[in-house]
Amino acid sequence: MLDIFKAIIIGIVEGLTEFLPVSSTGHIDLVSQFVQISQGKDFENMFEYVIQFGAIMAVVILYFSKLNPFSAKKTVRERQDTWVLWFKVIIACLPSIIIGLPLNDFMDEHLHKPAVVATALIVYGILFIVIENIYKNKAPKISSLANIGYSTAFFIGLFQSLSIVPGTSRSGATILGAIILGASRYVATEFSFFLAIPTMVGVTILKVGSYLLKGNTFTGEQWAVLATGTFVSFIVAVVAIKWLLKFVQTHDFKAFGWYRIIIGLIVFAVMFM
Repeated sequence: MLDIFKAIIIGIVEGLTEFLPVSSTGHIDLVSQFVQISQGKDFENMFEYVIQFGAIMAVVILYFSKLNPFSAKKTVRERQDTWVLWFKVIIACLPSIIIGLPLNDFMDEHLHKPAVVATALIVYGILFIVIENIYKNKAPKISSLANIGYSTAFFIGLFQSLSIVPGTSRSGATILGAIILGASRYVATEFSFFLAIPTMVGVTILKVGSYLLKGNTFTGEQWAVLATGTFVSFIVAVVAIKWLLKFVQTHDFKAFGWYRIIIGLIVFAVMFM
């Protein structure tokens, strides 16, 4: 029962931070210093990734109509535009597959450490502040998802692949890259949401497969812990997504930059304590 309560806490943290450019990994690592699930190390490592699937389902539900190319309510042109959007998302995911997949185990083993997470939080926090200052008076060249070209989508995907370093933030790297490439904050944020779907579904399959290949199985309690964390992550992510979309319409990302710096310093403080 205690692990269920811990799963709720971690699910809340994951749902809040998965789509905000603040690094869900960094926050979960920080929370894990105080809240650890007692189901074995392999399960805990798998759990922290798989509950992201709940957050991804929040995007699927909220954007189902927009992302569904088979909708009978859409015109032929609208269905074609939806397919084009999916092709752009797939192209943007290629760098993560080519770069991230081979390095996944190495990164987990060697770089999934508090010092790396804290450093990435601070470095990208500074970058958010610097980039926002540079682009604050520049009109975005890309003001809608349709304006994102295939080459631009690929380069946004290259930025996303930087998130293999723990603490970087997948959404943070993607949004930052999209802004640098000329996208508005709103378009950068939405495209980041869509990139998360195939990326995190792939990660979920990879982590569950790795867990099972090690000879592990799921007990009834573990299924309950995993389902609880995933469901809580989904509910909280729905709220976080709606809030972020409203926020970026009238604010820049500098507040997230300062927040990342503060959290990074807290991680360093916890390390030394």
